[in-house]
Amino acid sequence: MFRRQYGVLFAIGLFALTVQCKKDNPSSSNTVKYDNTPFVLDTRDLTPPTISPDNPLTVQGVELGRMLFHETRLSRDNTQSCASCHMQEFAFSDTARLSIGVSGFEGKRQAMAVINMAYNTNEFFWDGRAHLLRHQSLLPIQDSLEMDETLENVVAKLSADASYTDQFIRAFGSDSITPLKISLALEQFMNSIVSVNSKYDQYLRGDVNLTAEEERGRRLFFAEFNPGFPDSSGADCAHCHGGGNFENDLFMNNGLDGDGEFADLGRELVTSSASDRGKFKVPTLRNIELTPPYMHDGRFNTLEEVVEHYNTGLKSSSTVDPTLLYPINSGGLQLSQQDVSDLVAFLKTLTDTELQTNPAYASPF
Repeated sequence: MFRRQYGVLFAIGLFALTVQCKKDNPSSSNTVKYDNTPFVLDTRDLTPPTISPDNPLTVQGVELGRMLFHETRLSRDNTQSCASCHMQEFAFSDTARLSIGVSGFEGKRQAMAVINMAYNTNEFFWDGRAHLLRHQSLLPIQDSLEMDETLENVVAKLSADASYTDQFIRAFGSDSITPLKISLALEQFMNSIVSVNSKYDQYLRGDVNLTAEEERGRRLFFAEFNPGFPDSSGADCAHCHGGGNFENDLFMNNGLDGDGEFADLGRELVTSSASDRGKFKVPTLRNIELTPPYMHDGRFNTLEEVVEHYNTGLKSSSTVDPTLLYPINSGGLQLSQQDVSDLVAFLKTLTDTELQTNPAYASPF
């Protein structure tokens, strides 16, 4: 009888202990469930972007992507993450002219800002070699100049961590980790990074006023170049940096180098077409104040240098964009130093300080 009672008590105690362990370990795969709650993208006054229907944003998918974006185990020596070269305080760009990879080697081009990627419709990287954002997300991991890791090793490292297998269940319904799922999660997170609350956005909403200098810069930015009427001639920036995202989704040669001077052939390396020589993606000007140095090779350190390039430094070549031939043949934009200062003042109104500190984009670790 005693043995029987002891056996019953032992069984009850073991059951209670098992239940308690499950309560104390809520991350157990037995309790983690798939959750496809949609992620609501707040684009304020900008028209919502078109998100690929095969990878809609979900709360858990975006969170998984945030974890991966800040995860150093994506690199060979577990020291670098995507965020190492795309820092939030600098609008997800790098202030180094060329980023340094895990082996101490420099990259080939300046790191582009990872903001408003959901509005991008014409491939990724300066030369457009990645068709979709999910394709772009995996290339730096495998690049020997950058993170220098294999996807197989990344999968193995993440699969050994219950916090990741659990999050893959929440995001994709399975604890199986694959390169495709990693790329889709990174795509979701990067698509969630939106910059829509600069001073200029607030000005358009009627919440703030521009200073006199900023207003003069705004007029110069949007006015067309017309040397025949110098009083109304502008800098003609909006032809290439137009619309709500201040870009045009084109690859262009912006007169940085003449024929025979190209150190980087740009888009031609992808298309093998000589007509694409020296052409690079036209980037957004949103948060341009936060993303020096400038151009694909980081040759300009300040916005003043950038404006002065278009004012007096344009070079003609066989592939330079036709819209720049007029100012080239006219001896430049003919901007005064005050004009240059005003333009820079306006460009700084595109800075979104909310982006720099938004906890939704910060490291979860």
